[in-house]
This record gives sequence, C-alpha cells and structure tokens, in this order.
Amino acid sequence: MKFFLIALLSLFTVNAQQNFPFADEVREISKKTDSIWDSERETIVFTGSSSIRFWKDLQERFPEKQILNTGFGGSQSSDLEHYLNELVLDYNPTQVFIYEGDNDINAKKKPKNILATITNITNSLKQRNPQMEIVLISAKPSISRWHLRGKYKRLNRRMHRYAIDTKGIYFADVWNTMLNNRRLKKDLFISDGLHMNSKGYDIWYEVIKNHIYKTNP
Repeated sequence: MKFFLIALLSLFTVNAQQNFPFADEVREISKKTDSIWDSERETIVFTGSSSIRFWKDLQERFPEKQILNTGFGGSQSSDLEHYLNELVLDYNPTQVFIYEGDNDINAKKKPKNILATITNITNSLKQRNPQMEIVLISAKPSISRWHLRGKYKRLNRRMHRYAIDTKGIYFADVWNTMLNNRRLKKDLFISDGLHMNSKGYDIWYEVIKNHIYKTNP
C-alpha cells in the first residue's frame, strides 16, 4: 500500500507539472532557442509576456549582440518565476530584460504583490550570477487597458524605486515615451488595442538601446 501511494503521488506530481500553464509553449521556446544559441558568445535574454514575444526583430535591431527572445504570450510574473531556468538561467546571460506586470494588473493582482514576485525572480537570477544586469521594463500604456492606468503607474513607481535601491537592477521607462502630454499615442497599436505595431517597437528600441550600449557604446 505504501509503495502504491508513493507511485500515485509521483504520477500526480508529474501530471501537475505537465499541465502547468504554458508548459507546451515553454518547451517549444526552449527547443527553438537551444537551436540558435551559441554558448561561446555573451548572451542577452529578453523575456516576459506578449509584448516581448511579438518583438520579432530584436536580433536584427542589435545585430552585433546575441539576443535571445524567450517571451511567452499571456504570461504573468508568477509564470516567469516558475519557468526561470528554461527561459533565462539555462542560457547563462550577462544581461536580462524582463517585461512582466501588464497581465498581472489585468488579472487584478496588487502592485505590491507583483513586485514581490518580481523581487523573487531577480533574487534567483542574482544568486546564480551576482554580476548579471537585470533591466525591468515598465508596464506599457495601451488602448484596451487605459482604464487601468492608475494601477499600472503605481506598479511602475514600485519597480522604479526597487531598481534605484537595488544594485544591478535597472528600470527602462517605456510608459512615458508612449504618451504625448499624458495622452496615449494611439497609432502605436494594432487593431486589438493592446499589442504594438512597428511604431511602438521603434519607441521601445530608443529606450532599450540605452541599456544595451550603456557599458559598451
């Protein structure tokens, strides 16, 4: 009976892991990323939700760098925490850009709880490599979630303060660059009002490049 219970528990654990949200997608991302990753080169990882996943020309925008995009659409910060090894740590990056919090706010999570999860993520990354540079990309404004702008702004303030107070953590503000006198630039989005078009990513590039080339212009 004891062995039967152990076997049953093991089977339940395996099934739970297999059925964890994004498991299939993460396996596919890892498989694709493994096929293009050169372990001999310095690596920069971009990860997070769909705003990263849909940034298809990241490598082309920084051709002299090795850029890995492990974004997975619809993810929240807790999902990234669960898959941190597969999506980030397995590639031993020197720099990591994280975009999470957007979907967390939409799921009615509190900014302080989101930051707690993000802090767990950055602590895990720093434990593996204390020299790793981590850039937290601010939550972006969008047409479809403009009604939540107050909560997004609170989250961004918390992330910004955390970056100021923590060595090796930086904050990339894309929120304000997507506004014009506090009004949203609506021409930056595709028809769903949430995801960005090339104009939106052009703005992100102008912010992100200052972090990519900060030490090696």
